[in-house]
Formats: sequence, structure tokens, C-alpha cells
Amino acid sequence: MLPHTIKVACSNCNLRELCMPMQLDQQELERIDEVVATRKSIKRGASLFRSGEKFTSLYAIRTGFFKTTVATDDGREQVTGFQMAGEIIGLDGIVSDKHSCDAVALEDAEVCVMPFDRLEELSREVNALQHHVHKIMSREIVREHGVMLLLGSMRAEERVAAFLLNLVKRLHARGFSRSELVLRMTREEIGSYLGLKLETVSRTFSKFGDDGIVEVKQRHLRILDADALQRIVNPQVCH
Repeated sequence: MLPHTIKVACSNCNLRELCMPMQLDQQELERIDEVVATRKSIKRGASLFRSGEKFTSLYAIRTGFFKTTVATDDGREQVTGFQMAGEIIGLDGIVSDKHSCDAVALEDAEVCVMPFDRLEELSREVNALQHHVHKIMSREIVREHGVMLLLGSMRAEERVAAFLLNLVKRLHARGFSRSELVLRMTREEIGSYLGLKLETVSRTFSKFGDDGIVEVKQRHLRILDADALQRIVNPQVCH
């Protein structure tokens, strides 16, 4: 069955400032509207694209949450990232014209489809768009470096604290609460992303709860002491 597609308009989208450059005039926005022709609905648990598939488009997440995963040599699933509304997904395919990971919806989601050849064509004419595409790519590189740093040098508590602070910061930029969130991913998926065992993630959440830093009820999480989380990530250096 064909995915549900409808005409989309970037110019009227409330997420525009998150995934489109701000300094576009009305005419340039209308041209982008023509490129971003359709929206696509993805059911929870379904894939937006799979590793090895031909790369044709970038996707702006309009609603919902995704995880990207790669298969390890021994067949396990390694989570490489979590993406939310207002973020662009699919950049992994630019290098080799094939996707290098799977993108799976963690809840029912909707994406705007941006055919890459048309986006490239238009970005040669609209400087702000070209700059924006480069900025998105750069942000992805910086994010990957951040993850490598996280996995390379941090203890379990630091990793989980950094993950929660990053998540709540990104959600806050989208108008959500600075302190309350629903975890769309499982503890196991968080562990896979952070390079930790499931038990370690669960134990760390429990410890944060006991210390009065967070309150966890199944997938609902409330940050009670953001400063304490920040101190775990960046402990004061003693002189």
C-alpha cells in the first residue's frame, strides 16, 4: 500500500524555523514549497528507510520520534541516534547514494519528503538554503563527535545525565517543558545508544531517583534538579 501523502506548505509550518532557514523571502519559500512536495506518515515500529536502500530524499520530521540503528558484525542492533520533530533525517545517504542505517519510528510519525536532487538544484540558486543544508550537515558531524566523546571518556552516570540534558534541551527548543518529558525510547535503546547495559541504565535512573535528581514513572520523567545533572556531567575541578 502506498504511504499516505498530502501536499505540504513550508511557508505555513510552525516548525519552519527549526528545519528551514529564517532569512527567506516569500518567493523563495514558495519555491521550497514546490520541492517539499509531500508528507509521508510512518506507523510506530515501521521504517522510513533501511540500510542499503537507494538514497533519494532528506526528511524533515514533522511529528513523532525516530531512532537510527546499524547492525553490528554479530547481528546486534546498535542505536546511533534519536531524532525528533523539526530535525532532518537521511543525511547518512549523501556520501554513497545509499542509506547506511535504518530509521525506525518510535511512535506514529509524519515527515516532509525533500527530494535531494531538487534540493541541491534549488540551493545553488538560493544561498540561504545552501548555507542551511551545510549547517545541518555540520551539526550532524558535531553531534557525532559529541557522542564519541560521551562514549569514550564518561562514566555511566555522566552518560545518562548528558543524554537527559540534551534531550530536554532539544524538546524545550520545540516548546515543550524544560523539566518534564516522555521517554519515547526504551531503557534498552538508551543503553544501546550510550554503550551501556540495560541494567546499568535502570540502576542509574534509580540512583538519580533516590538522590532526588529525577522522578521516573515508567516512561514519564521529571527533572527535579537540573543543576545536579549538570554537575554530574561537568564536575567542578578542584584546585
